[in-house]
Amino acid sequence: MSTLPVVQIHTTPTILHIDADIGQYSIRQPKAEVQLHTKPSKLTVQSHAIELNVDQSKAFSAYHGGNMIDMNARIYSGIQQLFMQNMAERVQQGNEMAAIHKPGNTIANIVGTNWQAKPFPETRTAASSDNVDVRVFTQAPDIRFEAAESEMNVIVNKPEIEYQRGKLDIYVQQYASIQYTPPTIDMGL
Repeated sequence: MSTLPVVQIHTTPTILHIDADIGQYSIRQPKAEVQLHTKPSKLTVQSHAIELNVDQSKAFSAYHGGNMIDMNARIYSGIQQLFMQNMAERVQQGNEMAAIHKPGNTIANIVGTNWQAKPFPETRTAASSDNVDVRVFTQAPDIRFEAAESEMNVIVNKPEIEYQRGKLDIYVQQYASIQYTPPTIDMGL
């Protein structure tokens, strides 16, 4: 039996080559800039002078009579009082002289006891530890406080983003092919 000649078909597939690298991100962000300004606190203290008032007029009045107006007023009121006392004494002496019927009420007894001079009115006031008035006036200090003020400015820098694309190479490494091989023909027939 004889065989039929067969045609041989030989195929080669297409081979695609893909070379791909992924892209790369580069993200960089500079530091934020901080500006800080501080106004210091301020304390102001203003003190007031102390006032000292010393009134020695009563002490001077007790030492030597004080000023002329006050001393003359004391003399005048003292003379008026002395006059009234002397008048009362004279009235009493007159009453005693009128009572001559009483034994021992003689003019010599009455007038003889009145030989001492009457003192001039006192020109000075009484001495006392309260004659000097001392007054001290104080005021609380004025205190002003201004608090410190801080001011902060922050400058934020935006991020810097860079992207480098990857590569994508697509090429045909082997093309498709079909190859036919015919059978060998025997020419000897």
